[in-house]
Amino acid sequence: MLLIACVGAAQLWVPAVSAQGIRVQDDRGVSVQWAQAPQRVVSLLPSLTESVCALGACGRLVGVDRYSNFPDQVRQLPQLGGGLDPQLERVVLLKPDVVLVALGTRVVEPLKRLGIPVLAFDTQNMADVERVLRLLQQVLNSGNADSLIAAMHADIQAAADRVGPLQPKPRVYFEVSPGPYAAGPASFMGQLLSRLGADNIVQASLGAFPKLNPEFVVRANPDLILIHEAHAAGLAKRVGWTSIKALQTQRVCRFTPKQSDVLERPGPRMGQAAQLLANCMLAQPQPEKPPYPQAPPKPGPAM
Repeated sequence: MLLIACVGAAQLWVPAVSAQGIRVQDDRGVSVQWAQAPQRVVSLLPSLTESVCALGACGRLVGVDRYSNFPDQVRQLPQLGGGLDPQLERVVLLKPDVVLVALGTRVVEPLKRLGIPVLAFDTQNMADVERVLRLLQQVLNSGNADSLIAAMHADIQAAADRVGPLQPKPRVYFEVSPGPYAAGPASFMGQLLSRLGADNIVQASLGAFPKLNPEFVVRANPDLILIHEAHAAGLAKRVGWTSIKALQTQRVCRFTPKQSDVLERPGPRMGQAAQLLANCMLAQPQPEKPPYPQAPPKPGPAM
């Protein structure tokens, strides 16, 4: 028997196993219950697809979004559109026991009206990734989320050890998509950069993935730019950007589509993402240090 009930938005997320079966609460503040672990799963977000597979339940996936491409076996599954254009009719025909989506996906309410259970997640930072992995382990009754998380952190620490202390710290701009949209320090990408000793040019107050005024980046003058290779070619054509130190010194890391998938998906491959970031930072020369300590300016005449 399936039970879906709304609870107060202010209530904390608390997974639980009730006497009736499995019960969890997603990031909408909605509680969903199953008599037994779902066997037919639809995932409409690549990071959730990867998480299901990392937990050993890839065989339960019956459909995915068009962008889910890892691991290779999910490429053979029916593709059901994307977050902005999910193919509702095809999802329904697959008779899923649960549909996994990003918070705010437009398919949530129609599926709810049809009685199909939905779990919606908002994964912006590393704590969110860990929470979602543990919740999916409970829902699927499969895998070991704690082992995945421990391995992820071990890989991140190994990447940080490889980079070592950087002095001075490189000031980094990570463009996640044109706009430009950046990875802020509160995002999972920004947190990885911080673990590797980089300074983010974006203030935490701007949010996890803020849209920036291009002039903001020019004024911030980053030492290092990280960007998808498809968008890198046009950097020098942006007004004023040729004055940015990273472009003048050619300190730009251009990531392939496969590498960008690893970097931009908040899921179990975040340890690999840290290694990619370490490779980028180690391949770039360090910012120049002053040849000697700068003397403080002499005080001027009193005004």
